[in-house]
Amino acid sequence: MSGSELPIELRQAIKAFIRDIPQAELSRHARAMSESYRKGRHSDNAVRDDEDVAAYLATRLPATYAAVTSALEASTGRASSFAPQSLLDVGAGPGTASWAAIEAWPSLRSITLLDSNPRFLAAAETLAHASTSPVLRSARLLRSDVAALDPASRFDAVIAVYALGELSEPAYSGAVQKSWGACGGLFLIVEPGTPSGFARVLSARKLLLDEGANVVSPCAGAYGCPMTAPQWCHFTVRLARSRAHRQAKDADVPFEDEKFSYVAVARESIALERIAGRIVAPPRRFKPEMRLTVCADGAISEHIIPSRTKAAFKAAAKKHWGDAI
Repeated sequence: MSGSELPIELRQAIKAFIRDIPQAELSRHARAMSESYRKGRHSDNAVRDDEDVAAYLATRLPATYAAVTSALEASTGRASSFAPQSLLDVGAGPGTASWAAIEAWPSLRSITLLDSNPRFLAAAETLAHASTSPVLRSARLLRSDVAALDPASRFDAVIAVYALGELSEPAYSGAVQKSWGACGGLFLIVEPGTPSGFARVLSARKLLLDEGANVVSPCAGAYGCPMTAPQWCHFTVRLARSRAHRQAKDADVPFEDEKFSYVAVARESIALERIAGRIVAPPRRFKPEMRLTVCADGAISEHIIPSRTKAAFKAAAKKHWGDAI
């Protein structure tokens, strides 16, 4: 999947947010936060002060934005006629997914950001005020978790990005059900592209299918997932690192590859365009052929496209990991 640059006003707002924090402090907090997340700690423990928030904005927000943008591109590709007016951003953090959503869905008229961390919500408000979008600037901020969401709440679209995976298994299932209950159209879950992240996505997929949801992406249908260990379904997006990003991570490489797993589902009323399958590994190009690993109809198979079939070979050469076919 291709990457996506941050909107210029978001880049400038982040730059302003971290401007007065010494580089050594930013790097120290970035390392501590990364270690905290690796140990599976909740965001409330990983992000506790303004320096933690700044480190998150410099290092994690760009990668999260790229991942959710890619997942949204795949999802809107199948639900192209879906034009939501209201969005619930579950575990919104600094509002990263909402920034991506207003790009994917210009139809949005209201956004609700839900998070239990007051530091994140304060940052979300600061960043939103820098947006040119009146919808984002007027977003409603709720300091709570999805379990406490009003049962009568209803939104056209619900997004949970790198949020629900922090919960225990029973709480995770409950949060998925509560989020789906609040969704009148499309529900997108994005988790880290690790075996454990995919396990959470697979668990949510099964639960949502049992609730009558239709799969939007990445799967072409509601068949059983054919991925078996040591494989796991994930995708990658490459993003350019800003100077602050590189400095905060003590990195020299000017780019970063973000791995993520995701699932998007929809209510029966949402029209979906048919796809044959999805590419679930990097395409491999050889002189005589292209090889695409495709998940379709409950099976994973390798498609070989000879170079002598010029039109098909040319089309296959333009495909990327995560594209639909």
